[in-house]
Amino acid sequence: MSDVITLFRTFVRVVEAGSFTAVAAEFNTSQPTVSRQIAALEDQLGALLFQRTTRALTLTDDGRVLYEQARQALDSVQQALGSVGRLRGAPSGTLRLACPVVFGRLHIVPRLPVFLERYGDVAIDLIMNDGFTDLVEEGVDLAIRIGEITDLGLIARRIGMTRRVTVAAPSYLAAHGAPAHPGDLADHDCIVYSRLATGARWEFSGAAGPVGVHVSGRFRVNNSEGVREGVLRGIGIGVVPIWHFSDEIASGRLVVILSEFEPSPLPTHVVYPSRRFLAPKVRAMIDFLAHEFEIDPVLSAYGVAG
Repeated sequence: MSDVITLFRTFVRVVEAGSFTAVAAEFNTSQPTVSRQIAALEDQLGALLFQRTTRALTLTDDGRVLYEQARQALDSVQQALGSVGRLRGAPSGTLRLACPVVFGRLHIVPRLPVFLERYGDVAIDLIMNDGFTDLVEEGVDLAIRIGEITDLGLIARRIGMTRRVTVAAPSYLAAHGAPAHPGDLADHDCIVYSRLATGARWEFSGAAGPVGVHVSGRFRVNNSEGVREGVLRGIGIGVVPIWHFSDEIASGRLVVILSEFEPSPLPTHVVYPSRRFLAPKVRAMIDFLAHEFEIDPVLSAYGVAG
């Protein structure tokens, strides 16, 4: 059985990397050894798994079927080993954690001292990026994502809710007035966050049902820090997670507008690759964040009106 597991592991990595040479380097072996392992697996199955050319590897129909089954088999083995390992192993090693930029600065980094004090053998490598990091390709253990998870290759656990509000600086409102209805936003400068799933179309929920409006403005940005600064500087109106501006709203530096038409809240998830063994350091961080967010009304369902 161990030989089959080894062959499955090599096969799955060749499929994901698309190269015998890359997998050989990853496993610290030679390219001919990887080729022999794939050939041995093909001999056992009596089927061709790859169409090989000088430029690329292409899975055959049999190869595609085996890939899904091999991944499931490896997942089962890793979960079995992990279940036993978690009973014995203490969290240790470097945890690579990815999260959005503003969320990381405001709500992850301030919590890390407590986590690091609690788990003295764990180090954190934090990747702050508003784009979706490829967890497998970049070797990320765990990522925080806001919104619905559509990647079926990831395991997701919801750890919070993100309430969103429409905000503007007093200086902007003094110069341009406040919209009374989402439709009025068409006549305003709106800060368009280009990574928003709905793009320049903002969706609201009102007493009469959902309302959608196409917005525009002279400032468009692909980074949440840019949205934050643009709103604070009075460049335009923004739709943002309320945790962007908790202090600024409380102090009056920003004003919540269109409060009767609040955008739908978004779930906050931690995600990790389904094929990986869930190491104690990853489990520790998931449980830590879930507890931290649950007791914070800005980050939990407690802050979302039912």
